Amino acid sequence: MIDLYQNKSRVKLGVVLVALLLAGLSLFYTQWLVKRLAVQEEKMIALYAQALQYVADSKSEDEQTFLLQNIIKDNNDIPVILMQGDKIIDARNILPPNISKAREEQILKRELEIMKGHHPPIIVKIKNAPTNYVYYRDSDLLVQLRYYPAVLLFVVAIFAYLAYLAFSSSRRAEQNRVWVGLAKETAHQLGTPISSLMAWVEYLKTEPQMEEVRVELQKDIKRLEMITSRFSSIGSEPTLKEEDIYFIVLGITNYLQRRISTKVKLSITNDLPRGTSISLNRHLFEWVIENLCKNAVDAMGGIGALTIHLEEAPEGDVIIDITDTGKGISKVQMKKVFQAGFTTKKRGWGLGLTLAKRIVEEYHKGKIFVKQSEIDKGTTFRIILRGLAA
Repeated sequence: MIDLYQNKSRVKLGVVLVALLLAGLSLFYTQWLVKRLAVQEEKMIALYAQALQYVADSKSEDEQTFLLQNIIKDNNDIPVILMQGDKIIDARNILPPNISKAREEQILKRELEIMKGHHPPIIVKIKNAPTNYVYYRDSDLLVQLRYYPAVLLFVVAIFAYLAYLAFSSSRRAEQNRVWVGLAKETAHQLGTPISSLMAWVEYLKTEPQMEEVRVELQKDIKRLEMITSRFSSIGSEPTLKEEDIYFIVLGITNYLQRRISTKVKLSITNDLPRGTSISLNRHLFEWVIENLCKNAVDAMGGIGALTIHLEEAPEGDVIIDITDTGKGISKVQMKKVFQAGFTTKKRGWGLGLTLAKRIVEEYHKGKIFVKQSEIDKGTTFRIILRGLAA
């Protein structure tokens, strides 16, 4: 399952590459069609010119003019202007219906300038008459076909993007189901040993000489009950209430201090206004701090300094920075640390930071990210919580 999550980016890249390949093939084929159609249109205009020349060489002047105009009119696609000397005598596939004479002249002059920039005119010499010129440009069909690849690329890009979103959404939904199922099952499985341990605590009450053992065992049961509560909260809307954020952080760090290496110096500084409270779920948020702190201790190899700093942002948010002096995170890893399945440990599911992100951002509408990191110098994770109330 972890391998599947880690290969997710490869699958997404594969979807994009397939879309680009299809777009490239379509683009190549379309360009080939465009070239063929352009050649056909050039041949058609050349054929018109030959026909015009034939008419000019074999008919009287009146018949020539008549046939010239009719040959031009047989063309239903290519915009063409027939000129005699410097005078426009006919045009085809240019003017809209029911247009005024002044407007017609204006359109034809503008179109003539465009045609001069597209193709050189085909010259038709007529005996005892001014030289005829056939100006033309690409048909509307050919123009549309030239733009078709760009439209196609745009459509393919949208398709690839939608496919990417659909894949991400389905994968995220699958991940959510896995997390929720795993959390619920864990909470369920913990219920049996907790019940058994509680029975042993009751039994130990009858043994005065075992009082110290009973007290420690009761502490562990409370810890297990808290963990069960955390797992049970995953997948359901958590209950939030106003909590003093400093005392929550202080409580979890005091708990951790007795359970981490004595070579790790753990310190906490508080620059928040006294009594600062946040609407949050205590059990879940303690899980976030615990995960970040344990990851920091692992990154330092059990030796170093772990600092937690709380302060108020200018806009009234609460900022919590957790800084270690560990091995640091590379820029490539920074983009992956919150992805499900990503881990640098030999043992681990790679779900701790993913769950931390979900708890902070989805349940508490805050933010969590790597503020800064330097290889062999350390890392700072930043949490921003909304809705400050003093």
